[in-house]
Parts: sequence; C-alpha cells; structure tokens
Amino acid sequence: MSIIRTERLSRYFGAVRAVEALSIRVEQGEVFGLLGPNGAGKTTTIKMLTTLLRPTSGAAFVCENDVVRQAVRVRRLIGYVPQLISADGTLTGYENLMVFARLYDLPERECRERVRSALQFMGLEDSADRLVRQYSGGMIRRLEIAQSVLHRPPVLFLDEPTVGLDPGARRLVWEHLDRLRGEYGTTILMSTHLMEEAEIVCGRVAIMHRGRVAVIGTPQELKAAVGRKRTTLDDVFIHFTGDQMDSGGSYRETTRTRRVVRRLG
Repeated sequence: MSIIRTERLSRYFGAVRAVEALSIRVEQGEVFGLLGPNGAGKTTTIKMLTTLLRPTSGAAFVCENDVVRQAVRVRRLIGYVPQLISADGTLTGYENLMVFARLYDLPERECRERVRSALQFMGLEDSADRLVRQYSGGMIRRLEIAQSVLHRPPVLFLDEPTVGLDPGARRLVWEHLDRLRGEYGTTILMSTHLMEEAEIVCGRVAIMHRGRVAVIGTPQELKAAVGRKRTTLDDVFIHFTGDQMDSGGSYRETTRTRRVVRRLG
C-alpha cells in the first residue's frame, strides 16, 4: 500500500512554478528521498505533504487521508523535522521532549516513560538534563527527530536533516533513522542535496529539477541507466536534467542554510 501518494501535485507562487505535476508513491517502511539542489521544489513539496502549504492544484494523500480535506488527521499521523531548528535552546533535552509530548496530547501517565524511551533510543539519555544550547549540532538533530516521533507516527518527514553537520554527526543521524525504520517500520520521506546521503540512506529517490521530477528509481538503477562505469548520482542528475548539479540555490536559500549551519555550530 502506498503510504504517501501525490497526483499531479502543483504549487505556484504567482508566476513562479515551485512544484509542477508531481506524481510519486512511497510504500510502507520505505525511505524515499527528494534529491536536488536548493530551489528544486523539495521543501515546497514537504510543506504541502505536511499540510503547511495548500497546493495550487493536484492532490496528495498520507495514509489515504487527503492533505487538504483531512489535514487535522494527517497531522496526527506524521512527524516533521524542518530544516530550521525547532528545539528550544533555553530548555533541557528532557524538557523539550515533555513540551512536545503534551502538544501531542499524550496521556500524562505515559509522558515520562515515552520521553525517557525516546532519549535512550536517540542516544541522548546522558544529556537529558543539559540545556539544548550546549548540545552539538548532531545532538540537536537527534533530539528533533525524537520530538517528531514521540507520538509514534507511521510517517516521518525530514527536510535536509543533516544540513550543517560534520561527517561523523551526519552518520549518527543516518544510523538512528535506519533504526527507526527497522524497529518501528516508520516510513520516511526526506529531502537532501547530498549525493552520499541519498545513496546510503534512501531506498529510492526522485530527482527534482526546477519543480518537476526528472526521474525516480533506486540509486543503483539510476546509475545503471546512465550506462557508464563509476557513475555517481551527480552524473545521474546531469544525465537526466542536462544541468550541472548546483546546491548553491538562491540568495534566500543560501542565507537560510548558512543560518542553520551557524546555529548548529
């Protein structure tokens, strides 16, 4: 069964085409990547799927619920980690999770157990009582993932989850995402412009280019389709879009990314 489904999903901002005629299916337990440079339409797609942005046209469904007509139900079924930091640096890790537990309306008797379990799962139990502003970037990302799955949603959306992290912290995040999928069967849709991340983490990827999907497949399938030895996903992008892969993005995108990097340290 397709847990996430879009049918010619589109979003325009005036005359600007952010996403156009996007049709994808994500299966239960899959890690699916939206791959492309900043400005390709990845974040806009995730905002529509998480009910934060109304589509201009087309349709999208999460667990068979329409993201427009059944938005409240969709929100109860998903976790979402945005690109910008969502944890409160003036609170401890434990306090951040307790706030989210109450926002999710978890029963009071379950809150403490669920929070402790999430901290342990993400390897943060020894840092639970430290202020989040003292956390490293990787620890903050793991805390945010813990926040997003406290209510144990079947679907998790991640927007550039490792932006600004060093390679070691990035790999820790990947390992914990793999544990989520393996132990809880969580379906994950994530955006990234990091080729290595897409190849290691994602079972399938959709390469987005100027608001459209250029091609969908496993990283191995897409590299094989290019028909050359030692092909990389950068080569795949160029082959199917005709453009050089450029993660620089617009001035606004670059400013936002640099702000995230500074806050993650």
